[in-house]
Formats: sequence, C-alpha cells, structure tokens
Amino acid sequence: MIIGIDIGGTTTDIVGLKDGEIINPLTVKADDPITSAAGALGKFLETLNISLQEIKIISATGVGASKVKDNLFGIPVKVVDEFHAIGTAGSFLSGLNKAVVVSMGTGTAVVTVNNSEIEHWGGSGVGGGTLIGLAGKMLNIKSLDTLVDKAQRGNLENVDLTVGDIAGRALDNLPASITASNFGKMSDQAKDEDIALAIINLVAQTIGVMGIAAARASNIKDIILTGKLAGIGPLKAILERVAELYNTKFIIPENAGFATAIGAAIFIDRA
Repeated sequence: MIIGIDIGGTTTDIVGLKDGEIINPLTVKADDPITSAAGALGKFLETLNISLQEIKIISATGVGASKVKDNLFGIPVKVVDEFHAIGTAGSFLSGLNKAVVVSMGTGTAVVTVNNSEIEHWGGSGVGGGTLIGLAGKMLNIKSLDTLVDKAQRGNLENVDLTVGDIAGRALDNLPASITASNFGKMSDQAKDEDIALAIINLVAQTIGVMGIAAARASNIKDIILTGKLAGIGPLKAILERVAELYNTKFIIPENAGFATAIGAAIFIDRA
C-alpha cells in the first residue's frame, strides 16, 4: 500500500492507495509538521488495524512536506511537488486529461493539466484562511462549521452592493443581482448571519472568477474544484451562480477534500 500525506498549514490529510483504490481518507490537526504526519499515520493504521509492514512508501506533499525526513517510522518517504499532486489528483478523480484544477485550501492554487503536462498557472491568498480570519475578526467565530451555520440564514442585500443598486436595472448580460462590490453596502441593520454569508460570498466569488479566468486564458473548458472548501454548501451554491453567469460549470469530484493527498499517492504510484 502507498500512503499519500498532504501536510497543510492547519491540517494534514492522509489516504491509502492500493490497486488504484482510495482507502480510508482521514484528516488530523497539529501545529508541527512532523507531529502531524506521525499522528495521521498512526490514526490511519489504527483505524484499519494494519501494521507498518503493510506500507510500501509514503508520498508527502504540502507546505510541511519538506520538514519530514527521508523516512517515517522506518518507511521510506518521497516528497512530491504540491502542484503536481494537485494536477494529478484533479485528473485522476475527474477522469479528465485536460482541465484547470483549482485547489481550495488555506489559500488557493490553480494548476493546468494537459495530459502529462502539469503547470502552476497562479493562485491567490484568498481561501479557507480568509474565511476563518475574517470570521474571527468580524464575528468572533473561530469554527468554520459555526460560520457556515450562520451563513445559511444570511441575506447579502444588507452587506453587498449589487449592479441593481447602482444602475437600477440589469446591465447588458449582467443581472441586477450580481455583486458590484463585496461589503460595499454594509448596513447598520446587517446581522451576524448576513456578514457570515458575505464573507463566504467574497471568497467563493474570488475563487470562482479566478478559476474561470485561468480556463479562458489556457483555452481549457473543464474546471475541477478540490479541497475542503468544495464541501461547504453555501460556498458551492455561490460557485454555481458564478458558473452560470459565465456559462460554464465547475466539477467537484468524489473525495475532492482529500485530493492533494490522493494526487501525491497516485504520482508516486505512476513513477
């Protein structure tokens, strides 16, 4: 069995890969990369009730991968470039050989895939870290689950300025409801629920438009979304509206939240 580990800024994801099958995806939290990787591996083994001897190699990626030495508990460790892991995962999970892959983590990375060619197109500091940072400062909320729960009862009309607010009508192909300025109409009547939704709206729209820009610039039709944010209901709904505006679609494959760890394992398996 090959183990894929994505050691991120706040969490570490781990998956197993055996005969092309994804096994037991898990997430653990730890501040130190070594502790996080060791803890993830221990939890993985315990959950499956298997021994270290059944692990052939560990494929590590993410910002903390360079901190892991050439072995972990005696198992060889190979470090995979994160962008190659993202691109490999997007292609593997979607079954597409040509696509833009948007990895929504603490920040956001955009990678293009064209058969065996994987390139880093760009990225943004806007991502999950932005959600938590703004929620903490503006709402004193530290939990993503709490932010999402509040956002489901929010109303953007009390926070965001729309095209209709400025022009009084739709403009050409822009509906009146489209955002003209995030937080541009912050009302004294805005509730915490409204602000929570506006924070998610800002992040989702930024990521969505960037992914579409990358696809158009690269002359690629398909856009694949990966990362933990892909599973957030309000964020997905906003991305669907962004896609509709630009006459495109976003693909969110199964196991999108563990994509980078999966990509690391697949990359080594194919090497």
